[in-house]
Amino acid sequence: MSAKRPFSKAKPDDVFGQAHRPQKMFRVGLYARVSTNDQQTLAMQNRAMREYTTRRGWTIVVQVREVGSGAAKREARQRLLEAARRREIDVVLVWRLDRWGRSVTDLLATFQELAHLGVGFVSLTEALDLTTPSGRAMAGLLAIFAEFEREILRERTRAGLAHARENGKRLGRPATAALHTAEIWKLHRAGVSKSEIARRLTIGRTSVRRILD
Repeated sequence: MSAKRPFSKAKPDDVFGQAHRPQKMFRVGLYARVSTNDQQTLAMQNRAMREYTTRRGWTIVVQVREVGSGAAKREARQRLLEAARRREIDVVLVWRLDRWGRSVTDLLATFQELAHLGVGFVSLTEALDLTTPSGRAMAGLLAIFAEFEREILRERTRAGLAHARENGKRLGRPATAALHTAEIWKLHRAGVSKSEIARRLTIGRTSVRRILD
């Protein structure tokens, strides 16, 4: 009777018989933003992001904070994007998507640029991780929503123009100078200079020259 072979236990760091590969040590840039009237959440955002980077074994190399309204120009975000363009970071980490992007279209534009640079993106609240295949699939869905958003804006614009025409409203810039053509020529024949004609009729000098030239 043949002797039984001793059962070899898998090592703790083996997964399904294959050695576990250590995660890549990513350099991460943190981005936190709060509105002017909601600055108390800034510390909470930073704490949550720091705890996450510790769990992932990532290294924080850039950390920016921004305070302001959503409509304001996000200069701190721009600095983080500049760091990505210089290849100083591998991942951008935010607490929530609305902290980063102004709209779906804006989000998609930055995602596409980061993907082109080979830089990942992670949002904690939505569990969106563009360093993974599933996260990149979610980004593809965002592209669909961005196109949907653009189409809605186009439809609203077309509907607004159609409604204005139905009500007899004239579209485009008013032809202010054209209404004064006869008077412009009359003053010009009287020897009045173009700049003086523009001043008297409160129209632009370029408009006066366009009519007379």
